[in-house]
Amino acid sequence: MPVAQSNAKGEATMKTRITEMFGIEHPIIQGGMHYVGFAEMAAAVSNAGGLGIITGLTQGTPEKLANEIARCKDMTDKPFGVNLTFLPSLNAPDYPGLVRAIIEGGVKVVETAGNNPAQVLPFFKDAGVKVIHKCTSVRHSLKAQSIGCDAVSVDGFECGGHPGEDDVPNMILLPRAADELDIPFVASGGQVDGRSLVASLAMGADGINMGTRFIATKEAPVHENVKQAIVAASELDTRLVMRPLRNTERVMTNDAVERLLVKERELGDKLTFDDIIGEVAGVYPRIMSEGDMDAGAWSCGMVAGLIHDIPTCKELIDRIMNEADTIINQRLARFSAGKISM
Repeated sequence: MPVAQSNAKGEATMKTRITEMFGIEHPIIQGGMHYVGFAEMAAAVSNAGGLGIITGLTQGTPEKLANEIARCKDMTDKPFGVNLTFLPSLNAPDYPGLVRAIIEGGVKVVETAGNNPAQVLPFFKDAGVKVIHKCTSVRHSLKAQSIGCDAVSVDGFECGGHPGEDDVPNMILLPRAADELDIPFVASGGQVDGRSLVASLAMGADGINMGTRFIATKEAPVHENVKQAIVAASELDTRLVMRPLRNTERVMTNDAVERLLVKERELGDKLTFDDIIGEVAGVYPRIMSEGDMDAGAWSCGMVAGLIHDIPTCKELIDRIMNEADTIINQRLARFSAGKISM
């Protein structure tokens, strides 16, 4: 069970299977995000006591990833990880080279996503690297457990990016995962504050994974337009695209996304990826780096409706932990003591 405690500075912290496994202070992970998970982002989260993640495929080549890992090590002496997403592609990245760069760089945590990571697990195991695999269903989580993953990130339907095709929200998915899994897991999708953390712990998770919330932080290396778009959005401002292609992605609505949805409706089962390539391919640099908010589709969770400010990563993580501590030790304690007043 999670154990609430204080660190040397008297700040709220928590010990769970995830904090113990990854050697971090708080059970909060920054998930891999395309054109967001640079060294600056990962180091800021890790320095604040969470687990920062560099996005491997954003770097593209083993040499660039090795340089980014070295940059991150210059910014933090805390644990951080690398996200490695396995995608079906005619021009696949140099996955063996990326794996070598991770291992030779001394990284001890890898977040895998996409296709089954079984082919790379032996290399990571031999190097003492812990692997947490992103899953959108209980069956995929059980598969990850069976092939030797150390932990899983269970992504509910609310999440930004690819929520899978089952459409199961975290209020159902997390307890189901807790009923079935032996390895620890973190909750992903809809995670934003101390309430999210306590609720996820109550449903069996050992921590949380946040994506969208970390984009709206001061250290996030993205254009200010992106951060302001998240702050301005409500929970109704995301859309599901590419459902007809069974490659569903939750994205922030904009002009390009609405055009894409019109194409999907008009073409129906005749839709191909080529029909929407202008709205989804190669748009991240224009959005994240240049701030062109109508350039195309970019991943964003429904949790945008709960994001109202742009704090530093430390301010955010400290706030989450203090909120969680208050909820557990004050609000919930009143209920357990038989006092039902709010």
